[in-house]
Amino acid sequence: MLTERAEDSAIRVFNENLKQLLMQPPIAGKNVLGWDPAFRTGCKLAVVDQTGKVLDTIVIYPTAPQNKVKEAKEILKKLIDKYDISLISLGNGTASRESEAVIVELLKEIDKDVSYVIVSEAGASVYSASKLATEEFPNFDVGQRSAASIARRLQDPLAELVKIDPKAIGVGQYQHDMNQKKLGEQLGNVVEDCVNNVGVDLNTASASLLEYISGINKTLAKNIVEYREENGKFSTRKELLKVAKLGPKAFEQCAGFLRITDGKEVLDSTSVHPESYDSAKKLISGLGLDIEDVKKGGIKGISKNIIGNKEKISQMSEEIGCDGITLVDIVKELEKPARDPRDEMPKPILRSDILEMKDLKEGMILKGTVRNVIDFGAFVDIGVHEDGLVHISQMSDKYIKHPLEVVNIGDVVEVKIMSVDMQKKRIQLSMKL
Repeated sequence: MLTERAEDSAIRVFNENLKQLLMQPPIAGKNVLGWDPAFRTGCKLAVVDQTGKVLDTIVIYPTAPQNKVKEAKEILKKLIDKYDISLISLGNGTASRESEAVIVELLKEIDKDVSYVIVSEAGASVYSASKLATEEFPNFDVGQRSAASIARRLQDPLAELVKIDPKAIGVGQYQHDMNQKKLGEQLGNVVEDCVNNVGVDLNTASASLLEYISGINKTLAKNIVEYREENGKFSTRKELLKVAKLGPKAFEQCAGFLRITDGKEVLDSTSVHPESYDSAKKLISGLGLDIEDVKKGGIKGISKNIIGNKEKISQMSEEIGCDGITLVDIVKELEKPARDPRDEMPKPILRSDILEMKDLKEGMILKGTVRNVIDFGAFVDIGVHEDGLVHISQMSDKYIKHPLEVVNIGDVVEVKIMSVDMQKKRIQLSMKL
């Protein structure tokens, strides 16, 4: 009984951590340079455009034993100029620190505004050696695929991380000691919830992302991608019914979670279900508004006089032919069409300088990102190679049962350095400032 209870508790922590990791906000609209650091075999670089398409890949050797720093910097400068790169996504694996030192030196030498972010590499090697990565990048080697994945993780963490078995992402504890079937099922449910909560772009989503949408299985996801490749972009959600094996039942389940931007039907870019389009259009014209306003970023202030006013809700829902709950959902969506719940999460810290363990002094206050939460505390990345530990006793002035009451993965927190052990490479942190 105790073992089962411990297992349930560990799975709960894993679920919560995975959810936070998947729901990290995307950094859109930037060309990103993905950097997979290594020593002997060189650092693999991949330039990825705003849509996630790989534009270029190359290997540089700024780290030991080659130490070709000057040559590496020249290549980097050319790439930054050629592809207008404004962000470098650096993996946190072996040689990450040495690579970071090269990046910081480089940023001081160029007069362009470029930042870098250290990204967790967890699961990147599993993905790059997988059948899925081989299909996606048949002409790339494992290192190039890994660099592309590291770049895309910054642009859209959810779309990239769904390609990896959730158990390989490594954001839990006692992972190998628990019932693997139970863990796998629970984590699969978490991924499904996150994908459906955010919704996906029907014209850019990969098959691995689509298969987590309600009503779509592996076969249907593949068929959707094949249809898109043969016939070009989807112009309406209704076109999904032309996809092989996708019937009315599956359409009813999945349509509300799939978005089409710049399609023929304005409401296809929102999470309003096709079944409620008539009601939504009646509502818009009844308020004397234009549906085109939805395209321009939403009908501002529409919810002010409706939400919270029970009489108004029941009167309007009768007029437009839907129930009160659906009306409230439509109103919220028309005000902020295709709102991304991830936008409310803390943004990643963009860095342009470096810290080493020897730079840390007791009492220093720094900003850091929570990388993992476990039963006895949380590991926080403060910009040095080793993550520091905030013990549960140092998290809050009031009594807490579990660190998840205070922090989640991806949170940006202020911490004070309590002690630094250079020999054991351990950093003790406190959130009690």
